[in-house]
Amino acid sequence: MQFIRSILFTILFYLALIIVFIIALPTLVLPSKATLICGKILAYIIIFLLRFVLGVKVTFSGIENLKKNEQFFVASAHQSLLETFILQAPLQYPVFILKKELLKIPLFGWYLKKIGSIDIVRDTTTKDNLNFFDKIKNNIKINKRPLLIFPQGTRVKFGERLPFKKGAGRIYEALNLPCVPVALNTGKVWPKNSFLKHNHDIRISFLEPIEPGKDKNVFLNDLEKKIYSSIDNLS
Repeated sequence: MQFIRSILFTILFYLALIIVFIIALPTLVLPSKATLICGKILAYIIIFLLRFVLGVKVTFSGIENLKKNEQFFVASAHQSLLETFILQAPLQYPVFILKKELLKIPLFGWYLKKIGSIDIVRDTTTKDNLNFFDKIKNNIKINKRPLLIFPQGTRVKFGERLPFKKGAGRIYEALNLPCVPVALNTGKVWPKNSFLKHNHDIRISFLEPIEPGKDKNVFLNDLEKKIYSSIDNLS
């Protein structure tokens, strides 16, 4: 039964992506808000599929830490493809940082550009990368949307403790904004490098913000401890 549900969810998951992308095509010539709304709709569709195909309930806690009318950025644990989409439900149109290569993918890359995603060339030094933190700062200042980063730099298995990337500290330093850490357990439902999806409720917790003004290395250490200790408390 688990295998059959996994097949059904995977088919419907990617079918939902394709359908929303097609429906959203006209938004590419409209103001970016229209495209962003499509992303939020997709988040709720995936939450629906999790509930009614896999029997997985998604719950958010700490929503009060997402202050309305205040700027902040979000640093989330990364265990699955799922949070890339479902975090768009509670967050107000987040800005993503992604590999530059993704912008070159037909259709998908067009959407990423339209919603104001920030690109980076990984593991190399380029002229664009040298201005990367200024690019982030200007983007957030203009768009007034929360930046969403994954400080582990890649997906990790639930319970795995990967050191956070130093770039998260530099972003904290550049933005000079509160950082809202996010602990989650999506890896229990869709583990890294696994086709099987498991019946385990997803819990996503928005933790108390880390205020600006700390040394970037102190911040990074605090962020890592805060997220990992909170993950330990997620069943």
